[in-house]
Order: sequence, then C-alpha cells, then structure tokens
Amino acid sequence: MNTRLRITQQEEILLFTLESDDGFPRLERRILSEIKTRITNVAENRELDGAVITGTERAFSTGAEITELAELTPSEAFEFARYGQSVMQAIARSPKPVVAAIRGYCMGGGLDLALACHARIASVDSVFAHPGGNLGIITGWGGTQRLPRLIGRARALEIFVTGLRLSANGAHEWGLVTRITPANAAISEAIRGVRAMASRSRSSRE
Repeated sequence: MNTRLRITQQEEILLFTLESDDGFPRLERRILSEIKTRITNVAENRELDGAVITGTERAFSTGAEITELAELTPSEAFEFARYGQSVMQAIARSPKPVVAAIRGYCMGGGLDLALACHARIASVDSVFAHPGGNLGIITGWGGTQRLPRLIGRARALEIFVTGLRLSANGAHEWGLVTRITPANAAISEAIRGVRAMASRSRSSRE
C-alpha cells in the first residue's frame, strides 16, 4: 500500500496527483477519503476554479487495491462499495469543474474515477479497461451507470464482460475521452479545460 496523493496548486486550480513507488497508483480507502475531503474543499473555496486529477506516467490509476479487497467480509465489501460511490458522487456533483488528465493505464476503479470527472483528457499512450470481469468481480463505484450513459449500453457491456482494452484513439472514437494530447501535454490541456469551463460557468451567472 504505497499510493500517495500529492496536492499542488497552479494559480486558481488544484492539481491532485496520484503517486506510487511502482508507478501504478491504487485507490485504497485512505486515498479515496483524502480525495473526497479535498474535492469538498475545492467546492467550498471561492478562490479556486476547479481541480485536475492525474496519476503517474505509467498509470492514471489501476483501481482498487486487490489485497485490501480480499480482506473484506461481505458486509465490509458492501460498505466499501457504497463509500466509493460517495466519493465518485462528490466529484460528479462538484459545482466546480474536475478534469481527469490521463497517461498510461486507466483501469477498473481508476476508470470509474475518470468517469466521475466532468471531462477526460488522454495522452496518446493511454489505455482504458475494466478488467474486473476476468477476476469474477465488477465495479461498485458507479462505472456501470456512467459508462453506458457516455458510450452506449452495448459498448459498455463489451468492456465490462470481455475486459476489452481501448487505446487512446479507440477511447476518443467511442466518446470516452474528450481530447487526445501528446504524452506530456495532458495536464496542461486539462488545466486549460478547467479554466474554460469555470469561465463559461461564471459568464452564465452574470
């Protein structure tokens, strides 16, 4: 369990960076808790326009920590799923824009996290999948609802059932991501996206 959440600020935007020693951040409960708290703070802070969530060069996130899941009783697993849903809802319902800047693998619960964001910017080396079906499990964090709404029921079912992996181009073609960028440009493009959405939101209120 070596995932860390590093918080930095670029002017009016908060940058959430998921880090880990092996380059594959996992969404442990303590990380989910910190994300939820920080997203709530963004929503309440008048000096912030929004947030960008990103990961490492190797992965945005590979999802839940499997060893952590394996230790849960059925009732604990149900509660963990409900808690994960509350975190994703906090992001999706944030009055401030939250954009995912994705490099490398975006898998399982990591894909759920990206789906909860208001937009997804993907680098050319991104890979998207929900491999839980191959492990006999399926997400409980809202991805089964958000993915079909975004790309259609048939395509979402194929991803969930077969573990199909989508390249950045495939994800863009299916409408899963908003834009594709060069490898090192996803974060800067996501920041521009947050500023643009925040500006439109302010204009609509005036």
